[in-house]
Amino acid sequence: MNIEIDIEDSLPVFAQLIEQIKSAVLNNQLKAGDPLPSIRQLANDLEVNNKTVAKAFKFLERDGVIETKGYRGTYIHPDAKINSGIDINALIHTRLQAVVKELKAVGATDSELRIAFKNIVNDN
Repeated sequence: MNIEIDIEDSLPVFAQLIEQIKSAVLNNQLKAGDPLPSIRQLANDLEVNNKTVAKAFKFLERDGVIETKGYRGTYIHPDAKINSGIDINALIHTRLQAVVKELKAVGATDSELRIAFKNIVNDN
């Protein structure tokens, strides 16, 4: 698998990395159980900050695309192919958009929505 980062792209580097790994899984370039380089190694290879790669790995692990096995390394998750087709950010956007539209239809103001959202996020 070849990862190419475009620093001129408006998409953040960590998001480019996420997209390319998910794409490699969907195109069978990466399969369940395949090892990935360490965060440090991949950051050095791509000439990016370690924290950028760590952020991408964190989201990929959350999405069930990769799994970290402690000191043994990071591997492609057994369900990675299925999970790579799910875009959590798009799901969040779609569901919140529907709820906001419904609440505005009954008269909720932007300010009320922001306050309620902040309170709900902080309570959970």
